[in-house]
Amino acid sequence: MAKLSFEEAMAQLDKIVHEMESGQLSLENALKKFEEGIKLSRFCSQKLDETEKKITLLMENADGSLKEMPFDANTLNNVNND
Repeated sequence: MAKLSFEEAMAQLDKIVHEMESGQLSLENALKKFEEGIKLSRFCSQKLDETEKKITLLMENADGSLKEMPFDANTLNNVNND
């Protein structure tokens, strides 16, 4: 699964959800799809966590220079309120 992109994993997860919602799967197949969906969900969650750690905001200092700051929702709110 490590070779999947986030988008591919999400597409597979969406397909599984539609298959399960159709009600056409046997209990055994539904359980297999559920297990596969859990793995894909964990993979996507991990990718999102990794991406969030990479995001930084460039903030302007009083002297006009830029500095990098780690992404933080509170920092983002402060920037949007300025």
